[in-house]
Amino acid sequence: MRPGANSLRGETALTVAGVSYVLRPSFESLVLAEAEVGSLFALVERAAAGGLTLTEMTALLWHCLPPENRPDRVAVGQAVLAMGLIGATQPVRAVLAQVLKGEA
Repeated sequence: MRPGANSLRGETALTVAGVSYVLRPSFESLVLAEAEVGSLFALVERAAAGGLTLTEMTALLWHCLPPENRPDRVAVGQAVLAMGLIGATQPVRAVLAQVLKGEA
């Protein structure tokens, strides 16, 4: 985890095109992600069943990046592919865990 990412707040890091970003699953970012991918509870269920798509993973992670310096969606998708599905599940799992347990 990069310095600045606070796991107690549900933050984790994501590297996109060689730049490390802190993922912050704020209420606003999660509402926007939910508007795009549907219910976050259903997303958690799909993830547990191994049914999460690359589109859903990319959308969730993209929405949790700080909007003031967020890379474009294609770059985030390319980062997900570069990590591989197993590697990409770590930041997705961190965000979804925060959704389930709430704020620390």
